[in-house]
Amino acid sequence: MIIKLLVEGGDMKPGPAISQKIGPLGINIGRVIQEVNKSTESFKGIKVPIELDVNPKTKSFKVNVFSPPVSELIKKELGIELGSGAAKKLKVGNLSVEQVISVAKTKLGNMLSKDLKSAVKTVVGSCVSLGILIENQEAKEISKEIEAGKYDKEIKAEKTKTDPEKLQALKEYFEKVKRQQEEVIKKEEAAKAAAEAAAQAKAVEAGKVAPEAKAEEKKPSEAAKPETLKEAKPAAKSEAKKK
Repeated sequence: MIIKLLVEGGDMKPGPAISQKIGPLGINIGRVIQEVNKSTESFKGIKVPIELDVNPKTKSFKVNVFSPPVSELIKKELGIELGSGAAKKLKVGNLSVEQVISVAKTKLGNMLSKDLKSAVKTVVGSCVSLGILIENQEAKEISKEIEAGKYDKEIKAEKTKTDPEKLQALKEYFEKVKRQQEEVIKKEEAAKAAAEAAAQAKAVEAGKVAPEAKAEEKKPSEAAKPETLKEAKPAAKSEAKKK
């Protein structure tokens, strides 16, 4: 029997989902967790897909570990937990092409890609959706350059190590991008707050005008009452004279 799970590398913990899948089989969950953590220790900090090959009769099991998703490997390279929620607008990291090649090499055996260059392009595609720059550029632009052969030398050499100076330069560039993004967000928030304040002020002003308008509507009917009384009095006198 095969049980598929996505666990935190080296840090699987007991929980309802795991208990529901393993508990009914009569297997010691503590032992399963211990074996899974031991098998996924090299993937600490990222989510890893695993399979438990369980023999219900003997209560024995085998842990099969698979390569983590591309997105998890990318986030590990950058040391971040989440991708961007607005990839076109907000960037969350800046990779070197060597880091992209490293992720592609790790995943190549689990991809449908025919060669490393194709795998690299797949990783770049994931960077687009995560909101990650590559070599200080939009991932889409890097994809075009890879297609044109600009990074063929690095890919053929399977270069996965980035010079420390280059990493520092990429980091500094991204810090500038972050500051620019923060400024844009501040301006947008200020504009939104101003618009909301203006709308609120308009609503308050409209609320003040409305009662006055209603009062003016009432005045003609109120003014008519005295005249009606005046007209009624002479009529009453004439009736008395007749009598």
